[in-house]
Amino acid sequence: MHTPAPAPLRGRRAVAVIALAIALTSSAVSAQALRDEVDARHTAGLADRGWVWPSAAFRLVRPFQAPAHAYGAGHRGIDLEAVYSLELRSPAAGTVAFSGPVAGRGILTIEHGDGLVTTLEPIDTDLRPGARLRSGDPVGTIALGGHTAAGALHFGVRLHGEYVNPMLLLGGVPRAVLLPCC
Repeated sequence: MHTPAPAPLRGRRAVAVIALAIALTSSAVSAQALRDEVDARHTAGLADRGWVWPSAAFRLVRPFQAPAHAYGAGHRGIDLEAVYSLELRSPAAGTVAFSGPVAGRGILTIEHGDGLVTTLEPIDTDLRPGARLRSGDPVGTIALGGHTAAGALHFGVRLHGEYVNPMLLLGGVPRAVLLPCC
């Protein structure tokens, strides 16, 4: 038969459990706040780089959706539906790092320096790796394939290997401000 612990001992256990819960919650909140602060410093000034949209006329059909973790679900870019023209241009000066088919769709990857890399897909292009581009240079036309609807482009950007919202470079996303909780 189980004998209940004396009241003072039960009280100490409850206090210990509460203290542990507070410590774990505080460290999780602190870790997230630290990650958010590092991300804000990491992406500061991106809108000042003078990037241009890869399409002259478009409609945003799917926004960037950051994943909860590195392998989580999300949408690591933005999808743009072309209006009037399927012609595409380089969003910034850079060098073609990759050009070719991947899983049945044309891909163009451009390295811009400072850890910034863009990917445009699906695309028909004659560009080859090593080609130098200026901001706004023609790079090809929207093709078919991939996860986008016909006539749409997926535009992804990585900064030091991590996907970021391309709109940060185009001046379309205000800086997030964290407010105190509770």
